[in-house]
Amino acid sequence: MKNTLIYLSFLLITVTSIAQNKYVKELQNYQYKQNLLFHNKSTSPLIKEDFKKFKALDFFTIDEKFRVIATLTKTPDTPIFEMPTTTSRKPMYRKYGMLTFIMDGKEQQLEIYQSQELDIDPMYKDMLFLPFTDKTSGHESYGGGRYIDVYTTDIKNEKISIDFNKAYNPYCAYNERYSCPITPKQNHITVPIKAGVKAFGNH
Repeated sequence: MKNTLIYLSFLLITVTSIAQNKYVKELQNYQYKQNLLFHNKSTSPLIKEDFKKFKALDFFTIDEKFRVIATLTKTPDTPIFEMPTTTSRKPMYRKYGMLTFIMDGKEQQLEIYQSQELDIDPMYKDMLFLPFTDKTSGHESYGGGRYIDVYTTDIKNEKISIDFNKAYNPYCAYNERYSCPITPKQNHITVPIKAGVKAFGNH
């Protein structure tokens, strides 16, 4: 009996380790693809001076605790509104719903949005917009907040996985000529999210 319990414990540890290693490799591949975009002149948001000396984006250490399962409460009757941006552009959005999840033992709520632009590219029709700030904003991460891509097709039984390890900076964090939605004040997480990309160039 004792040997059986030892074997089962060893098996559980092995399976858990394999799953964690697979997750880390998936995130490393994601980060690699992000860096490729920044190294490609046709897709990079970097200004000429930064592009010349760019090596790689600075990411927080991958940590699976920052992948959470959030409850989505849809808000189908919310009005369409103009989202403020870093320029005079005012894209049209609607609050799609409210996400609720636990992070470091504290309940967090974020609003998630859906673009209402009539000329939206069909390939983005299932995409939702999730901007947020947290306790690292303006210090270790970009002060204007970061974004996460979420898709309606990922919603299962009013639940959705949110992986903050995939949080990225808006392009205006690298180049002022870009127009980026400003993170709403209510989308603030009350704990540090040490996951995803860090501030660029320590600014």
